[in-house]
Amino acid sequence: MAPLRTVCVYCGSGFGGDPAFTAAAVTLGKALAEAGIGLVYGGGNVGLMGTVARAVIENGGHVTGIIPDFLKSRERMLDEIQETIVVEDMHTRKRLMFERSDAFVALPGGIGTLEELVEQLTWAQLGQHNKPILLLSVADFWTPLLTLLDHMRAQGFIRAGLDLSYLVTAEASDVVGLLRDAAGATEPAPAAEALVAERF
Repeated sequence: MAPLRTVCVYCGSGFGGDPAFTAAAVTLGKALAEAGIGLVYGGGNVGLMGTVARAVIENGGHVTGIIPDFLKSRERMLDEIQETIVVEDMHTRKRLMFERSDAFVALPGGIGTLEELVEQLTWAQLGQHNKPILLLSVADFWTPLLTLLDHMRAQGFIRAGLDLSYLVTAEASDVVGLLRDAAGATEPAPAAEALVAERF
């Protein structure tokens, strides 16, 4: 079984308009800590980013924050985390987040969260990694994206043999179990499309 030691969480530097987003971030952070899984995230102290990191710390877990130098003041680094890595630019941040993580979870967020998620989906589609990717669709947040992916398939832009591999759940409490199951299915490394647990 492939080990699940760290999970990268992409999420907003704001809280969004639904209190369920914050509640999910707290539940996810607690679940990661209780499972002994480290958090890798963007290093900020604000919004859902800060919420999930604090939940991990408060429940005895380990947090690695990776933040570009130009965002240190805007996103206000979380001083309590065990490991902070300050990098020169966004490209380095994303590369290190990828290298330090065994799986990826997307909580609600803005365009930056979307960009990070889609990049991992693209890399997996092209066979560059087989790490599990999960969309935590709290209050149906990711439904418009899933609808767009359906549209891309229908129009022939996501073709058979190059489908996307991802999991979807609305419940933060289900994330650890789903990721562990998916990680266990990735050894030996199969083609990217073999990792799909749910296809929409």
